[in-house]
Amino acid sequence: MNDEVAPILSVKDLTVEFPTDDGVVRAVRGISFDVRPRDVLGVVGESGCGKSVSSMAIMGLLPKSARITGSIKFRDRELIGLKPKEMRAVRGRQIAMVFQDPMTAMNPVYRVGWQLGEAIKAHNKHFDKKQIRSRSIELLNMVGIPQASTRVDNYPHEFSGGMRQRVMIAMAIANNPDVLIADEPTTALDVTVQAQILEMLIDLKDQLDAAIVLITHDLGVVAGITDRMQVMYAGKVVESGTAEDVFYTPRMPYSIGLLGSIPVHTQDPGAGARLKPIGGAPPSLINVPPGCPFSPRCPLSDGTLCETVDPPLLRVGPGHLAACHHSDKLAAMEDPLRLFSAVAE
Repeated sequence: MNDEVAPILSVKDLTVEFPTDDGVVRAVRGISFDVRPRDVLGVVGESGCGKSVSSMAIMGLLPKSARITGSIKFRDRELIGLKPKEMRAVRGRQIAMVFQDPMTAMNPVYRVGWQLGEAIKAHNKHFDKKQIRSRSIELLNMVGIPQASTRVDNYPHEFSGGMRQRVMIAMAIANNPDVLIADEPTTALDVTVQAQILEMLIDLKDQLDAAIVLITHDLGVVAGITDRMQVMYAGKVVESGTAEDVFYTPRMPYSIGLLGSIPVHTQDPGAGARLKPIGGAPPSLINVPPGCPFSPRCPLSDGTLCETVDPPLLRVGPGHLAACHHSDKLAAMEDPLRLFSAVAE
């Protein structure tokens, strides 16, 4: 990653709120990040932390009831407030998205080629049927679908889960976007297919000279392919840095809790350590606690500062940020990854 290169996508202090009968849901609470050409940014966190909502805000796909503030700039052009027609010119061509759940994302009554063609025609009105079919086959070849010239005429149910995911990626890259947002692209796929999908995304990034924002709840998925990663909790970023920063020198207890949820392979069947769960549950985003949102579940919570003051995201190392009042304590620990182990014991 080259910090001297201007960002393609710059998000600053983004907030998203949804009015409901029970109160205002503060789904995203002031997140910021920059993405540069050929960057891979990993966004991780458990369900409900705001990962997908923030990506939908970038794509302009949230309902009209959503209240969005802050700034989303693509190549210095502000996207918040664009008219629907203007946003449609950006969506799919300059910023594209691979949506969750390939098993249900495609229309079951239309052939795969027809659905790919719709994505192509949206931004290439001058293409005729022959050009659209040729481009559809080219895209299927790019994402590794065998016998693409034949499979283009198949229906979604004739593809496996992994192949459907490849088709979803083909739709997203149909117009050579500058930024590709991949929302849980490996969910429900077996480990071998996961590795193939991730490798394919990296190859496509290099072919298209694009940037990728990879959204997942699985830290293991982002371990080897991201330039930077952000850990989200209760709608805000609680830690940001390189994968090496977060994996080996975490400075936020929630990050440590996520790391403890990754199974560790061992040659000795009897030597495997038990996974360390994070006690409790995430807070309601309608009634977010006044202090650190993680304090009710945190082993380091002191009961005073943690429960009254929401910690800001501060620098704890070169390019490494964390939102924790006790990040210095974690830095001083010999093995911070045993934080939740000590509680369990």
